[in-house]
Amino acid sequence: MMNIRLPAVAGHFYQRDPVQLRSQIQRWLNNELHESKSIKAILVPHAGYIYSGTTAALAYSLINRQKSRFNKVILVGPSHHYYFDGCALPVCEQFGTPLGQIVICQEHRQQLQHVPLVIFSDEVHQNEHCLEVQLPFLQSCLNRFQLTPIVTSNISAEALATVIAPLWQEDTLLVISSDLSHYHSYAEANEIDQHTCDKIEHFQASISPEEACGATGVNALLILAAKHHYQLRLLQRINSGDSAGDKSRVVGYASYIVTDI
Repeated sequence: MMNIRLPAVAGHFYQRDPVQLRSQIQRWLNNELHESKSIKAILVPHAGYIYSGTTAALAYSLINRQKSRFNKVILVGPSHHYYFDGCALPVCEQFGTPLGQIVICQEHRQQLQHVPLVIFSDEVHQNEHCLEVQLPFLQSCLNRFQLTPIVTSNISAEALATVIAPLWQEDTLLVISSDLSHYHSYAEANEIDQHTCDKIEHFQASISPEEACGATGVNALLILAAKHHYQLRLLQRINSGDSAGDKSRVVGYASYIVTDI
């Protein structure tokens, strides 16, 4: 029997019932956004769907319209439970969600087998939500694909970029999972997040963890995108005060696509 990581936050961050979950995502994907250029990567938030699901869905709706281009997905997000040197891939062979199983890319795993600062740990991945919440979107947008899930901890953006670069081929979508600022007032968060988005849009790979919880992945994306002369497009920036109502302590969210020229 295949070694499968079971969903840890289904029923908490998103709906557990597969029919309701698929229906919700399909509603969100049905919008009027279009992109004529080839999408190379997306930057999407990873909070519960009631907070950031509609924002993430804007990027995924454009992926859905280019689904035939992608056979592999590199999914990168920050560790919320463990501190360790480097970044971690799982040992298991599949990730499960209420919508089914996703196969882990063995080709990428072999490429990274002996790379410094890459470890293999199911424990790091077991309860991590930042990657899991992206999986139902990917399953709803893409045809059959293989997944390379990478959780980051104590690693520089430059080192992470060298891990990602050889894997990021024409048939491979790069997904960076990150929220923006955390637990400021609504007005403060808007000011901080606008400044962060200005950095992103000018390819300034100097974002701090206080500005984005997945800063390492975001900075690595900016390094790689600048190297390839790719373009960035902001689809939406909001915070939990916009989506859930409480404006006293909010979390910021943004959705970007990265395209060729």
